Amino acid sequence: MTKAAKLCLFGALTLLLSVPVLALEPGDAAPDFTLTALDGVEHSLSGYLADGKTVVLEWFNPVCPFIKRHHQQHATMNETFARYAENDVVWLAVNSSAPGKEGHGLELNRGLYKEWGMTFPILIDEAGTVGRAYGAKTTPHMFVITAEGEVAYAGAIDNERGFGDLGTTNYVADALDAVLAGKAPTTASTDPYGCSVKYGK
Repeated sequence: MTKAAKLCLFGALTLLLSVPVLALEPGDAAPDFTLTALDGVEHSLSGYLADGKTVVLEWFNPVCPFIKRHHQQHATMNETFARYAENDVVWLAVNSSAPGKEGHGLELNRGLYKEWGMTFPILIDEAGTVGRAYGAKTTPHMFVITAEGEVAYAGAIDNERGFGDLGTTNYVADALDAVLAGKAPTTASTDPYGCSVKYGK
């Protein structure tokens, strides 16, 4: 086995051993949470739902190459959010990296938030409580939550799992189109891809 293959295998095993066992599925009730953003403002899921908002959650780690692909190399997240921002859609990035782990730190996150021109908040979940409640496995791991508080979609942002071009299908956009039309997404669940969420013990 080559060194590259060994590293790939090690990474896969690390992912399997470090992620929550149970992940939310479409149709599940979305767990409520209140988290603080980089600017100190608190955001609560229940507050957004009370206002009739559809909520998109994006698990986030600014050091992860897959996050860089969708925020730096491409503007997938900003552009997708912009398409729906006027339709009572809220987009929240959630960083569950623990202290001392890759992607943790206010200065790091604030710097890249500004550099990438992000148009929605990054919420800090360094204890990993919210990430584990949702069963977030990767960065990114996407969830679309209806105004009724139900998970409508869970999984990948698109159908291209590599580092280069974007996929031909944006699953989150398709899910939002369906939810806003009062329908269930045709594809309600996919396997998320990306870096493992850097939870603490």
